Amino acid sequence: MLKLIKLEWKKNNIGKYIRNAIIMAALLCLFVFALAFLGIANDPDGTLDAAPGTNTISSPIELFTSMTFLIFTSVMLASFIVSAYKNKTMNLMFSYPIKRQKILASQMLAVWSFNFVALILTKLAIYMCVFIGAKFMQSSFAIDFDIGSLSFYIQLILKSVVIVSMSFIALFVGMAMKSSKATIITSFLLIFLTQANVGDFTLADNAIFPIILTIISLGFAVLSVYNAESKDLL
Repeated sequence: MLKLIKLEWKKNNIGKYIRNAIIMAALLCLFVFALAFLGIANDPDGTLDAAPGTNTISSPIELFTSMTFLIFTSVMLASFIVSAYKNKTMNLMFSYPIKRQKILASQMLAVWSFNFVALILTKLAIYMCVFIGAKFMQSSFAIDFDIGSLSFYIQLILKSVVIVSMSFIALFVGMAMKSSKATIITSFLLIFLTQANVGDFTLADNAIFPIILTIISLGFAVLSVYNAESKDLL
């Protein structure tokens, strides 16, 4: 499986995705730093302009990193898998003496593992930037994380698993509709569902919802490869 994952990275030129992930991480870091220390999230009178319950720095960090990497992961899945069906390169892959399910699983794992690591590193870079900045500047947001605690890293890993896994729902929709655009559009809809506020209500901070969503996402991942041996190519 590891060899197949490496083959997928090589075949799809993983270097360009590494470059794009680094650029996104840098832009997100600059944006969050500006939110926290340069006052771009403040009203003209200097008070923080934020929705109720989002006056802590972890809120914008989790929101913007989740939005960015859910879309980015869905774009990669569309490129690695849905586009491979549409431009017939999957025909060649399926001619190998390897089960179709294993090929699809390796493609999904190639994207998932890359974005899981990239999301964790991006979050760590942003949190570290804020942590250092708070030593010298006054933050508009309350600093609500302890970068030295074990629970901080456990939550960071678990939240990253949830966000990257959600892209499997978008992949299933894209494969069902035979459209890369449908995959990407679905990722936007998932962002609105999981991150948006309706008044004071939001699912983003619900403790049970991420567990349910992860189970659902893994279910869609299984469905995406379940009938690969028998169904026709897109």
